[in-house]
Amino acid sequence: MYHLLSSTRLDSSLLSFQWNNDQDGPSPFFLLPYHYDRLVDAAKQHNWDKVNLSYQSLKLACTEAANSHHTLDENPTSFRIRITLSQNGDISVSATPLPSFSSDPAAACSFNPLSGASYEGALVSLAVDSEATPSTIFTTTKTTQRTLYDQARARAGIPAISPTSDVLLFNEDGLITESSICNVAFYRSSKWITPATSTGCLPGVLRRYLLSKSYIHEDTEHTLRRDAIKDGEWVLLFNGVQGCRLAKVTL
Repeated sequence: MYHLLSSTRLDSSLLSFQWNNDQDGPSPFFLLPYHYDRLVDAAKQHNWDKVNLSYQSLKLACTEAANSHHTLDENPTSFRIRITLSQNGDISVSATPLPSFSSDPAAACSFNPLSGASYEGALVSLAVDSEATPSTIFTTTKTTQRTLYDQARARAGIPAISPTSDVLLFNEDGLITESSICNVAFYRSSKWITPATSTGCLPGVLRRYLLSKSYIHEDTEHTLRRDAIKDGEWVLLFNGVQGCRLAKVTL
């Protein structure tokens, strides 16, 4: 049996960004209200009528998971928070320490690849999958059923965990959807363009935020096609744990 899945981040550096505040004020959790909304919406899509999750109960579970790591010898300030939700409404949260953000996690979306300015950060190498990934409820909602994404990484020769490489997925119509762990946007017509939800991509939490601020724009005309991707093309990667990163396509 699969579970609904959402991964966020607890990071004390996020307390300084007002755009990350929740109903209680400054929040160390990365866009946690958006993660909550996505879990509740996904439960409805899967017809899980026993799910009755409140935002405060989710936040408390995330806080308790992080607090379990605080000891006399260990006091990390940043964690990857993995949330799973069962069909019966049971929630499980685990926390894994990771380095804190050193800057605004959304900063990379302001980079203009055509400006001639050099990018100082590390770039991700982005392959393009050799086979289509059909759109299903397991691509439009995030679950523990990750076989489709694991297969795409295997075809591209990418390890299960790799901070420097990823693979672009496309649907049965040849439209780009996302990468194996991130939403994506391409720099076209002087702006970042992200695949439309109609492609079957996951409507990620950071994608939702970036769209709301017009940092990225939805590809309503379906121009992001596999056969139009160019070698060396710039791509913006983003998710609810890592924030925004920049990549280049390697064909």
